[in-house]
Order: sequence, then C-alpha cells, then structure tokens
Amino acid sequence: MQKAKPLEHFLHLASEKQQNIINAALYAFGKNGYKKASVADIAAGAGISKAMIFHYFGCKKELYLYLIHFCADAIASGVIKELDTSETDFFKRIRAISELKLKAISNYPDMMIFMESMFFEADPEVEPEIKKIMSVSKLSFNIQPYFEGIDFSRFKEGVNPELVTRLLLYYTTGRMNEMPHGKSLDIVLLMREFDECIELFRKNFYRRADEGSI
Repeated sequence: MQKAKPLEHFLHLASEKQQNIINAALYAFGKNGYKKASVADIAAGAGISKAMIFHYFGCKKELYLYLIHFCADAIASGVIKELDTSETDFFKRIRAISELKLKAISNYPDMMIFMESMFFEADPEVEPEIKKIMSVSKLSFNIQPYFEGIDFSRFKEGVNPELVTRLLLYYTTGRMNEMPHGKSLDIVLLMREFDECIELFRKNFYRRADEGSI
C-alpha cells in the first residue's frame, strides 16, 4: 500500500481542526515572519503537539507555502468569482471587494496580516517560492484586475486613485491588526466602520457633482 503524503493527513482532519492549525500558523508567520515563527508556537496555538505539525506538513517551509496557496484559493473563490465588475464607481467597487474578502476570510482573522507579511518576506528559503506562486496566482494577489472598467474621471484633478486604494488597504490591514486574535471577524461592525471611511474619502476626493453615496 502506498504511503500517504504528509498533507493528505492534514486534509483528512475535521474542518475545525484544520481551521485551528491554519489560524495558528497565519498568526505566527504574520506576526513574526518566516524565520522567527516557531513551529512550537504554532502547535501550541493550535492545541496539538509539535510532532503533529511535521506529521501533517513535513516541514515548516511546506506549511508556509501551503498557507500561501490557501490564501490565494480563498480570495479567488470568495472575491474574484463573485465580484460584479459592471459597477464602475470606484468606491462602490472597493466596498464590494472588501465585503466579499471579509466574508471569504471571516473564519481566518489573521489571513490579511499573514498576506501583508508575505509580500515583504525576504528569507531566501521561501522568497523564490513566494514569487513563483504569486506569478501563477496573480489574479488572487494582484489588486489591479479588481478595478478594470472603473470610471476614474469622477476623482478631483490631481487625486491619484492608486494612492487612495493604498490608503484604504492600509486602513483595513491596520484595523484587522486591532481585532482580537483567534476570534471570528465581526463583518457587520467592520463594514459599518469601512462605510464611514469610504464616505470621508468620497467627499474629499470626488468632484462635488459625483460625491453621491454608497
């Protein structure tokens, strides 16, 4: 009988146990980076032994790479496939993207923190693999396709929509950092706060005739 590969053992776990391990790993890598993240801390956070992490993934590197694929798949299925690209208003589109993303990762509150850390990860053990995965999964990690067809003419002269996008992304990432570790995301609360932020941006960056409302 052929011996099962390490990941197969993990994929046969109950979904709740998988979720616990993924969340513990997202938090450890997101907070500490690849090199400083401890397998022992991940195991403790998941409520399992360190040996079981190696049993499920083989090594620390494979766990890290699995998380990248997991994040890409979550975003692809939860955002890209569901996004209504017929909406041309920048702020309505970015609101829809944010809500879909929050729903997609609602059970993984540290996913955005992990992804932010991943973009700046420079450890030679994983950096080449990160670039390779991102090149294949560019629709998931690259925000540019989300904004195809947007009517940028509504912005005031001199306003850079890309900078506005980055400011909103920094806000959401920072807000996610403030959420309690290990708790499911309060989507209603986060979207209410995000709506207030969007309205502030709309009133300041859109031409007066195009201010409207979300």
